[in-house]
Amino acid sequence: METYRIRNHIVTFGNSVLRLKGKKRTLRIIMDSNAFFVPFQFKIDIFEELKTLLNRNFELVLLFPIHEELKTIANKDSPKMRKQASSALKLTEKCTLYECGFAGSPDDTIVKMAREWNCMVFTNDRELRKRLRNINVPVIYVRQKSRLGIDGRI
Repeated sequence: METYRIRNHIVTFGNSVLRLKGKKRTLRIIMDSNAFFVPFQFKIDIFEELKTLLNRNFELVLLFPIHEELKTIANKDSPKMRKQASSALKLTEKCTLYECGFAGSPDDTIVKMAREWNCMVFTNDRELRKRLRNINVPVIYVRQKSRLGIDGRI
C-alpha cells in the first residue's frame, strides 16, 4: 500500500486524497576529474554510494574539458597515474558527456556550468569546493576516506 502511494505520488490529508502532479526532476551531478580516482584511492564504489546518499534519480555529467584532462593524464603522467587515469576513463562511460563552448580551465568550466545549470558537483579539490561553496552550489566529496558526504543543500 505504501509503495503504491509513493510510486503514484499520492498524499492523504485526513479524509481527502491529493495526487501530486509530476515526478521529481532528475538531479544532475557534474563530475570533476578527481572524483573518478576515488575508487582507486579509497576503495569506494562511487556509483553505489551516490545511490544511497541521494536516494533519488541522478544523471552524472562529464564536461568535455574534464574528459580531455583525464586523457592528458592517461598519456603524459607517471606510470601509476596513467594506469589509474585509463581506468578512470573507463568509468566515464557511465556518464553523459557534454560539450560546453567555454574556454578556460576545467575548474572554471565546472563553476560556470554548475551556476548555469544549478546542479551539484562531485569533487575532492579543496580550492574548487571553496569556490563552489561561495556561490551556494552543493558539493559531494569524500568524508573520512570511507564514504561520501554533501556540503550544502540539494
